[in-house]
Amino acid sequence: MDSQTQMKKIVADAAIKEVESEMILGLGSGSTAALMIKSLADEIHSGKLKHITGVATSFQSEVLALELDIPLIDLASVSRIDLAIDGADEVDPAFQLIKGGGACHVREKLVASKAEKLLIVVDESKMVQNLNKTFPLPVEVLPNAWKQVKDMISEMDGCSTLRMAQKKAGPVVTDQGNLILDVLFNDGIKNPKDIEMSINNIPGVLENGLFVDITDKVLVGKIENKIPLVYSPTKVC
Repeated sequence: MDSQTQMKKIVADAAIKEVESEMILGLGSGSTAALMIKSLADEIHSGKLKHITGVATSFQSEVLALELDIPLIDLASVSRIDLAIDGADEVDPAFQLIKGGGACHVREKLVASKAEKLLIVVDESKMVQNLNKTFPLPVEVLPNAWKQVKDMISEMDGCSTLRMAQKKAGPVVTDQGNLILDVLFNDGIKNPKDIEMSINNIPGVLENGLFVDITDKVLVGKIENKIPLVYSPTKVC
């Protein structure tokens, strides 16, 4: 296991310490979240955690949970989630996020909005001073509306690119059957709440990857003197 994977594993294991028996858990997506799901399965099968039910944020996390025999319940069947654990592509000092690098941000936001607590697990490279300086904001759009949405975002000084699939012809298709526009604003995103609302008000947009005022805690992995460590930063308001 290389140092990067070790770091992610330590952060994933630290996140599981926040889990208690009888919880309904939001199961995040991405590489660090996948390690968290595997650690969760170990705790369940060892008997340390009992009566855990998961709510998947993507087809990826659903398949992994089923393979590891973690009981799942559909999002529509729950009114609240005790704790959601997920990753992020960028985290700023106020714990505002960009998510959606894996095109799962719609279900991730639905799960997060039902969670009593949202715990984010990332490596140190995901911590930024300003969102969207380098990592594009994912916007999920209806397939026949992508060009119209792209033009309207351009009027907001945003440069949009239709996300193309790897190892197959054509664009990325989300779990909901939609397309993804990756957006970079000229000077990044300084007012995430306004941008989130403005983009979501564009006809044809399903949801964007800004997660604003929803994160309760962040666990960050880093390599120090070749040793993987984890720390929890303080939110700067």
